[in-house]
Amino acid sequence: MGRSSTSLPARALRFGTNARLNATIAYYAAFVVLGLTSASLGPTLPGLAEHTRATLQQASYLFTARSLGYLIGSFRGGRLYDRLPGHPLMGLAILAMAALAAAVPLVPILWLLALALALLGLAEGMLDSGGNTLLVWVHGPEVGPFMNGLHFCFGLGAFLSPMLVARAILISGDINWAYWIVALVALPAALNLLRLRSPAPRSGAADKEADGNDRLLVALIAAFFFLHVGAEASFGGWIYTYALRLGLCDAARAAYLTSAFWGSLTVGRLLAIPISVRATPRQMLVGDVLLGLVSVMMILVWPWSRLALWVGTCGAGLAIASLFPTSLSFAERSLTISGRITGWFLMGASMGGMSLPWVIGQLFERAGPRITIELILVDLLLAAGVLAALAVRASRVARCRA
Repeated sequence: MGRSSTSLPARALRFGTNARLNATIAYYAAFVVLGLTSASLGPTLPGLAEHTRATLQQASYLFTARSLGYLIGSFRGGRLYDRLPGHPLMGLAILAMAALAAAVPLVPILWLLALALALLGLAEGMLDSGGNTLLVWVHGPEVGPFMNGLHFCFGLGAFLSPMLVARAILISGDINWAYWIVALVALPAALNLLRLRSPAPRSGAADKEADGNDRLLVALIAAFFFLHVGAEASFGGWIYTYALRLGLCDAARAAYLTSAFWGSLTVGRLLAIPISVRATPRQMLVGDVLLGLVSVMMILVWPWSRLALWVGTCGAGLAIASLFPTSLSFAERSLTISGRITGWFLMGASMGGMSLPWVIGQLFERAGPRITIELILVDLLLAAGVLAALAVRASRVARCRA
């Protein structure tokens, strides 16, 4: 969201205290569900490959299909929320997620499963776009702490998801019930949204970006989103299979390892709130990237150490936690943010989440599990280089405007 996102018409803010509270709770519940579904694919990938009689290389296309649907849903969803009541849209998106999640473990054909996951990603993207947009409409200029709470709820769902998978595997011996429980949990969140009055949408034309926006700076920020979201999606999606294939964990402990990553990411988002009061976005981004590099290198240097694996995984989660919101804060200090500019950032993020996990899948069986961590390291090194170029360009733009 750019600065203009909080410049709302008076009618959009005429939402009583109880209505704001009820809507906020509903959005938080919806984002717990979003976290549950978003983090479910990584730990269940070997099971889905077995269900469809596919190799892991073939099953890695599921990441691409889901991310493509997510890209379309998040990029195009904002326009629908500008035109139609928001709560029915979010509620229907959650109902679609529930239906598709229930169907996923039952699909025996890989291409049909890819289609189902693309539709699931589309619904997830719609929900993500809606939650972020409507929360701003409900709280206006006071949205800051509520937005941090919203993304904490996503992290909480992502943290719980692999543990749910682990318990389902231990109890039933398969992944089916993990998806079915997620589908059942989603239903109350959808019904709660459908009964609430929607906040009034913004009126007027779309945001107008300033003529002074620097195209190279926009491209560099989009590239940085591409890289750090690629690292997040790859680590969260592949650490389960990496640990399992190297024999460092059994299926249940590998799921708990994935939960440790998402749990560290959730804790990192909480810690970022007080840190951001004292540190600039640039300082936070540099610290995050450096911590990510150290964490990933620890796993590579001691590949057979369970301690290094767990410490490195938790460190990576902490490092990646605040990269997305801090990148937006950095952009807001350097650019006049419009819907179109934000769309480029979201597209970069979605493409990153789609590309690197797919590349890892193509190489995983040929090059071995270590290729997962090696490619994530390369990704973070490139992110460090882009961040350096970004800092230089932002300084030049600031001097020109001064």
